[in-house]
Formats: sequence, C-alpha cells, structure tokens
Amino acid sequence: MSTPAPRHALDRERVLDAAIALADEAGLEATSMRKLADALGVTAMALYKHVANREQLIDGMLDRLVLSIEVPAPGLGWKDALRARIRSARAVMAAHPWAQTAIETRTNASPTVLAYMDSLIAIMFEGGLSPDLVHHAMHALSTRMWGITRDVLPTPAVPDDPAERARAMTGFAASYPAIVRMATTAPHAGEACDDDAEFAFALDILLDGFERLHAEGWTSGG
Repeated sequence: MSTPAPRHALDRERVLDAAIALADEAGLEATSMRKLADALGVTAMALYKHVANREQLIDGMLDRLVLSIEVPAPGLGWKDALRARIRSARAVMAAHPWAQTAIETRTNASPTVLAYMDSLIAIMFEGGLSPDLVHHAMHALSTRMWGITRDVLPTPAVPDDPAERARAMTGFAASYPAIVRMATTAPHAGEACDDDAEFAFALDILLDGFERLHAEGWTSGG
C-alpha cells in the first residue's frame, strides 16, 4: 500500500508566506483571516495559534519585508550607505504594492521596524552628524525612509477629444499659467513621470542638504 504524503505542519513562517502571497495577488484589504485559512486549507481557528489577530498578521508580513531590505556594503560613506539602504527599501516595497498601506496603518512600531530605523540613524551618526541634525533628518525623510512617498493632488484629466482638449487647455492656461508652462515646456512634457527617478531626485536633494548642514555646524537653535 502506498503511504500518503505527509502534510506540512502549519507554523508562523508558513502562515506569513501564504499571507504575503495572498496580499500580492488580491491586495491587503482582501487578505482576511478566513481567506488566508482557505488558501492554507485549514480552519480560521488554526491560524490563531500563530497570529493573535489580523493586525498581528499584518505586522508580521511587514516585518518580513523589512528584514529583506539590503544592508549597505561595508566601506561606503554615510550618504552612499543611507541612499543604498533606502533605495533597497523602495525596491522591496515596490515588489509588494500593499506594503504602503500596511506601513501607513500601523499604530505601533515592531522591534523589526525599530531596528531598521535605528540602522538609518546609526549610519548618520557614523558619518559624524549630530543628534540634533539626525533628529530633523529623520523627520525630513518621513515616508521616504521606507522608499515610498505621497504625491500631491492630481491635476484634472485632459479630454481625449482634440477639440475639447484644446478648449480645456485654453481655459486652464488662463487660470493656472504656471502649471501649464511647467507641464508643456519641461523635458518629457506630457509623458508619465518616472516615479523612481523622481524619488531619487528628492532623496538626493535631502541627503545633499543634510551634508551641507553638517558641514556648516547647523543646530536647531540657530
């Protein structure tokens, strides 16, 4: 008689693997404990032995992503090390679109999240930046430390019909000439923005600013 193949025991790692896969496919909102249990072929009650509730599940999923952010290569200057760490965070978060919502809805930082933030602060301390400047730098980085940003409010959609588009642009130009000048004369005008390039641009401006303030001996007291 053939022996049935053994079933893999359910553990926390398997639960998190399945939850991340489900969120990647269906989104964070659709990742419920019941749907996760169905994906694993178990009852929902079986999950509670490994995660107390859905919030703890999301914390664990996010911790998994944070742990996969690359550590900078040794020997880099503080700016290059900080840039590499944050750019790696952006790559990780971009691979899992639900991660931004997960980050923005957490009410408490887990030890894993705190360790990541601590690593960024340590990089700046190793570069000689003062605690005062590092404090303000972390505020300035804000969500960029996670490789994510919130864009400004979107501009109105342009009509597809050429005649309607022309009328809309004429009226828009009369009311908002500076916006139209930028949108129609800047390089690559009319094309979709390169989000990665825009992120790198803003990050470089911040890092250059931190470096300049450090060199000038900046303090928050002036």
